[in-house]
Amino acid sequence: MFTDYYELLEISPKATSETVERIFRYFAMRYHPDNRDTGDESRFNDIVEAHNTLKDPLKRAQYDIQYRDYVSDRRELAEAAADPRSIERDSVVQAKVLSLLCTRRRQDVHNPGIGDEELERLSGCPTEHLEFHLWYLKAKGWIGRIENGMFAITVDGIDRANSEHRHKSPVATRLLDYSHSG
Repeated sequence: MFTDYYELLEISPKATSETVERIFRYFAMRYHPDNRDTGDESRFNDIVEAHNTLKDPLKRAQYDIQYRDYVSDRRELAEAAADPRSIERDSVVQAKVLSLLCTRRRQDVHNPGIGDEELERLSGCPTEHLEFHLWYLKAKGWIGRIENGMFAITVDGIDRANSEHRHKSPVATRLLDYSHSG
């Protein structure tokens, strides 16, 4: 797991070596295990590790490459979280998986499973993205793995799929409207 040494030392990635030394000395005194008031051995060890990396020009250059990747990943995460379409796309994929598994169970109630690769192909969702949706659907109790290792929809999953279909299906809406008016 990546540790942000700049955040740990509360300095800018552009901080000079003098600033790194000054801040290190401040935190080292503050968190040194011998300090009765604010000593924290774990925090002190983290500060020493950060200092040893950032004070050495070669280690710092290598660290900065990892740091840029870390910052880029965080930026992508923030952008994805801010995109309102991402939740909508998630709902579409999840509904599609439920629909596929519901259809499969309806076709053969004794052999209701679909394997990982087939689910990926049928849903059009790559494995690295599909894993999230399968985790979510399993956690909700809407799908599960059956004896042969394939995914199958549960009774709750069928109820969910039917509920989603009723809310989105214009035919179902017209039929419901017709039955209430006549």
